Amino acid sequence: MTKLGILAAVTAMALSAAVAPAGAKDWTHVKVGIEGAFPPWNALDSKGALTGLDVEVIDDLCARAKVECELITGEWSAMIPSLNAGKFDLIMTLGINAKRREVVDFTVPYASGVATFIVLKDGPVAALPMAGERLNLNDKATADPVMAEIGTALKGKSIGVVQSTSQEQLINAYFGDTVTVRTYKNSAERDLDLKAGRIDAGFDSGVYGTSMLAKPGNEDLAMAGPLLKGAMLATEVAMGLRKGETELKEKFDAAIKEAAAEGVIRSLSEKWSKLDLTPSFDQ
Repeated sequence: MTKLGILAAVTAMALSAAVAPAGAKDWTHVKVGIEGAFPPWNALDSKGALTGLDVEVIDDLCARAKVECELITGEWSAMIPSLNAGKFDLIMTLGINAKRREVVDFTVPYASGVATFIVLKDGPVAALPMAGERLNLNDKATADPVMAEIGTALKGKSIGVVQSTSQEQLINAYFGDTVTVRTYKNSAERDLDLKAGRIDAGFDSGVYGTSMLAKPGNEDLAMAGPLLKGAMLATEVAMGLRKGETELKEKFDAAIKEAAAEGVIRSLSEKWSKLDLTPSFDQ
């Protein structure tokens, strides 16, 4: 081959590489980050195996997307940094909100939930307004007076939340100037302090609350106040992925919508939480 021919071949290869999508993958193997400490969404059983709603959901979705999924546990506060560092390709149980959209992309939601307070039945904040009623914080005319009343009841109290969650964001945004916010690595650690009276209330996923209160040993606890969604709360639960991974997003968006349409999300969520968490894709 002449020098001119070699130069032409090299140029063609360079142009071909430039046209190919950067970092394009075939997505036959997907690494999924999952906390393993947030029942009924996910937990480790007595043998150290992952179990819960997330595990059954991801098994179904990976089969639909025709990919092999490897579930990897990790601390919740490290999930997004680990995703962006390449340790995971997807994160389970990542609620959608504006702050997270700045650093990650989301699939469509695979579950739709609420958030609520968890308190001691005979504790200092046992009675909060709108107990068990749904309240959308985006309906400010209705929600703001209720949240002001809750703020009065919580003034001077200590509220426990899991760090790096939208529940932590909400408590700080609405009540941070008047309450003591204590953060925990996971919900179970927070609940131990709540039972011992070291904090006055917890604020967490309503699905978690429903499941936790049904277990022996939690008879002295109750959910209090409204079932909240909207504002910065990440109650629409999706999978997080790195910015620009459009092919992976398309695969799992399609799988989630198919699973929801076939009633799989409903049956699995009712199995694990007693609630139908089927998301709406019209929002």
